[in-house]
Amino acid sequence: MKLTSILALIIVFGTVVVKAAGPNSMFYPGEELTYRVSYLNITLGTVRTVVEPFTQLDGKKVAKVKIYIDSHPNIPFVSLHSVYESWIDTTGAFSYKFNANTRIDDNTWDFDQYLFDYAGKKATIEKWRNKEKVNSSSFELLKKYNDGSSLLFAARALLYAGKSYKVPTVIMEKAVSTVINFAGNRAKTEIDACDYPIKTVYLNGDANWTGVYGLTGRFEGWFADDDSRIPIQAKMNVYVGSVTIELQKWKRGSWAPPKASS
Repeated sequence: MKLTSILALIIVFGTVVVKAAGPNSMFYPGEELTYRVSYLNITLGTVRTVVEPFTQLDGKKVAKVKIYIDSHPNIPFVSLHSVYESWIDTTGAFSYKFNANTRIDDNTWDFDQYLFDYAGKKATIEKWRNKEKVNSSSFELLKKYNDGSSLLFAARALLYAGKSYKVPTVIMEKAVSTVINFAGNRAKTEIDACDYPIKTVYLNGDANWTGVYGLTGRFEGWFADDDSRIPIQAKMNVYVGSVTIELQKWKRGSWAPPKASS
């Protein structure tokens, strides 16, 4: 369950050359965003994203992001608690490494790791259960890939691209793709946490995969129309139907959602 400054760096995104946003405003260390996930206005859970300080990975400066996904304790038959970590290129366009810790039950945790060795042209996918490796696979790496967490920041980086992209993605141990249409349409978006309409940019796309809680298919998103490009609201399809993911709390210096003109 998921989004800067003037377009600056030219990077290779998959097999397409595009302009991506610079890192200074999109990756804001200390940025913390909390989203409410709801179905028919019933709270299913929360998603919290945290941008950590820039770090080094194999000698490269990378952005480090954590995402916490938790189901609501009052929802019957569903218990989902996951922590995702992504080491992302500072352009926001692709991932170098992804870890996922997911609680299966009180005594069982799954751990997944994706490693993208672009120099060696090899992707390695490994899975552990309770610290015992249960699966390992690899494939030839001919494109730049995103994981489930970095995909949100790729969307933020390409928000003003004005075209559609088929983004190579690894989800649930599979190499798949995500189509995102960056038409650049402006909109006014209202959320409970803000007492005025927010100036946003609209996008939509198709998840050609099935992810956590059955996330798949068509999705829509409304991102802040400012340098932050923060995701404000999204609509996605999961097992129960179409859910709304809405910004509930934010911490990013003095940032406030940009106010739409009347």
